Amino acid sequence: MRVAVIGLGLIGGSIAKALKANTAHEVFGFDTDPDVLLDASSFGAIDGVAAPETLASCDVVYLCLYPEDVVRYVEENGAHIAKDCIVSDACGIKGFVVPALTALSRKFGFTYVGGHPMAGKEMSGFAASDAGLFTGASYILVPGDAPQTAVETLERLARAMGFARIEHCTAAEHDRRIAYTSQVPHLLACAYVMSPECEHHAGFSAGSYRDVSRVARINAALWTDLFLANRDALAAETDELLKNLTRFRDAVRQGDRESLTSLLEMARERKERFG
Repeated sequence: MRVAVIGLGLIGGSIAKALKANTAHEVFGFDTDPDVLLDASSFGAIDGVAAPETLASCDVVYLCLYPEDVVRYVEENGAHIAKDCIVSDACGIKGFVVPALTALSRKFGFTYVGGHPMAGKEMSGFAASDAGLFTGASYILVPGDAPQTAVETLERLARAMGFARIEHCTAAEHDRRIAYTSQVPHLLACAYVMSPECEHHAGFSAGSYRDVSRVARINAALWTDLFLANRDALAAETDELLKNLTRFRDAVRQGDRESLTSLLEMARERKERFG
């Protein structure tokens, strides 16, 4: 097939590299930064530039841009996309993106399937992309009313890129679960490193500090968009976190050994049960 990857940052660059490393498909890429396009070509991650006219001959298009940029790109270039093309995105929220791209797919005639590769790093950009980034990871699809054949095509591509698990859900289910599994941990990490003690951690920290703080090295512009686009679900999960932190704080402050032990045991049991 001919595959276009629009946006060659960490995720888009990794998609391009994984497809080139593991399949015989032709891969075309586009990025607003000409240096990134040059790097991607030099690296062998793409076979050519995905200019608007290239889209007419592509079987699959991956949109790896910020949510609003994804919609804007399709509004501006949708007329070039082939009618039998499958378009997917890699956005971390779906409540805004899925309705907009579904409407645009009906306007321009292509097939849209929402997507979200559950993999990443604390670094961003094409330089951080990696053909092995998705090995063993989970890939989420939001099929909507797309034909099963289109969903199966994206599943095969995901498996070829190294994804080990594929989940299907609605946009609402996606955003509610992502608020818990991804967005709250990023908020927690950022809040954690804002302590004055952070500047003194060297020599006193090991795995626990690294585990909790790792994702605080955050792409602020991207995550601001993601947080605000999912504000209701994220606020609700943050309230739940604050409620539970308050229970722990109160037990510690009051020297309540029984309550603290009970809370810790409850947490351990839930982690062992649910992973």
